Amino acid sequence: MSEKEIKRIKLPPGSVRPDIEGSKGPRMLPGMAMIAIFMLFVSMANAINVIVHRAQFRTSALYAILSVATMILIGVFGFLRLKRWGWALLLGGCFFYSLGNATLFYQTRQPGYLLPAAFSMVFFLYLVRTEIRDRVK
Repeated sequence: MSEKEIKRIKLPPGSVRPDIEGSKGPRMLPGMAMIAIFMLFVSMANAINVIVHRAQFRTSALYAILSVATMILIGVFGFLRLKRWGWALLLGGCFFYSLGNATLFYQTRQPGYLLPAAFSMVFFLYLVRTEIRDRVK
């Protein structure tokens, strides 16, 4: 054999990992998973808070907050499966969570509401990107 000849080794099928670039189907970005976990935590925390302090809420507000939290939970699980409807529900959840915290800041003037509003607005802007929209079907 000369030096320029390449020696080929036969490997059994399945022993080599397929190329990630050539694999079929969309892949989730790390930011997408982090946003889903964050929104899962936020919606569950809001639902638990409303249930524990239900005497302080009007009945209509109680049902409104619980229904929005439920929709966000459903959206998180749809988004983790890379479904377009899950992405839309999560996008709306991020926007309205940011809007709600900004409204609470303007009503109470407590600066503690600005940090979650800023975080969820950054997550909203991340989810609107073209790369994210292309990954959900």
